[in-house]
Amino acid sequence: MLDAVADLLLEAGYDGLTIDAVAARSGVHRTTVYRRWRDTGGLLADALDAAREVPWEPPDTGSLAGDLTEINRQIVAALTEEPSITAALIAASFRSPAAAAALRSFWEDRYAIAAIVVERVAPGVPARPVLLASCAPVFYELVLLRGPAPGDELAERYARLAAASVSRSGAAP
Repeated sequence: MLDAVADLLLEAGYDGLTIDAVAARSGVHRTTVYRRWRDTGGLLADALDAAREVPWEPPDTGSLAGDLTEINRQIVAALTEEPSITAALIAASFRSPAAAAALRSFWEDRYAIAAIVVERVAPGVPARPVLLASCAPVFYELVLLRGPAPGDELAERYARLAAASVSRSGAAP
């Protein structure tokens, strides 16, 4: 059923994602779907929770700038693929409080896992602000400004700026 949620979200957007459509797409009786999920927000939340279960390892290139660049490349790829389930889930999170909470939880988990890229080269430096300084501008440019699909330049630019800020703070990038 969660595959049906992703497929429908990509095909029809949030407005086309209904319990009845998910039931029809997945071949499950609508009563069964309604029994488990009362609304599309719950469906989206469970889809995000399932995505959180997919193993992800942060890169280890040997440098903070390299690791942050690789993370940003993954973000660029997820946001620019056609169709982009990542972009669709972000958009849906603005329409559903349950999906918004699940998306927040997903990103909290990813940031906690990614913290190692900062901690291994700059012990004592708070990892989250460094990760946000690197990743947030990528989201901003691609999702909010709807910029053109970039090459590696976008991923590298903000990674290098974030790594440089760590270097200026006294820790080696």
